[in-house]
Amino acid sequence: MEEYPTGFRFYPTEEELVSFYLHNQLHGLKQDKIHRVIPVLHIFDTEPWNLPQLAGELCRDDKEQWFFFAPMQEREARGGRLSRSMATGYWKATGSPRYVYSYDNKVIGVKKSMVFYVGKPPRGRKTQYKLNEYRAIELPPTNPNSTSSNISIPKLRREYTLCRVYVVSGISRAFDRRPPEVMAREATIQGGDGAASGGGGLGGGGCGDASSSPAVASDAGSSHQWETASLEEPIWDWEQLGWF
Repeated sequence: MEEYPTGFRFYPTEEELVSFYLHNQLHGLKQDKIHRVIPVLHIFDTEPWNLPQLAGELCRDDKEQWFFFAPMQEREARGGRLSRSMATGYWKATGSPRYVYSYDNKVIGVKKSMVFYVGKPPRGRKTQYKLNEYRAIELPPTNPNSTSSNISIPKLRREYTLCRVYVVSGISRAFDRRPPEVMAREATIQGGDGAASGGGGLGGGGCGDASSSPAVASDAGSSHQWETASLEEPIWDWEQLGWF
């Protein structure tokens, strides 16, 4: 395995997590390289304090955050509800799902945040472990002859989610320490909406060759009329997003 210098960190933007890493995983591309930083794991079968040792080999020593691809559960594939509970506790959603945007302000995914509780609901004890779960939204190729009656319908991909697990520490994490120009561009993209996403890159060098430019799934960022309308609508829970 290659040796990397002191200070080496992996902190991609949310746009890169969805448009590059998650889309490559969904399309079966660059698997060997990507899995060195983001492995596949049934994350909801494992307590969060055991996850760091299961992280990608290039990022296993990270003390701030860890990334995983979570495959669809069998019960979910059969039409059931996703289970986020285990013997010691459960993940509980906090807030509402939010869109993830590309650098040119196109919707490319949905983000859901969770907190881990020890015990059984509703009397569980809140911990410092948090999780961001990302799902990709894809659009069919653009048809130049399309009209409002046959507009392309966006699809919420369910085969894999990308999960970022981290510990609330009260200090700025690497994920939040992006270059000023990137943060300024994100603020412009959000336009006061507060939805997080942005361009940017891998500070401190990224994790190996998996830090290639996030230029995957251009269809997901295509301009379609559905975006203008759907951004005005409330953002529902995963099960209510089935219309994608």
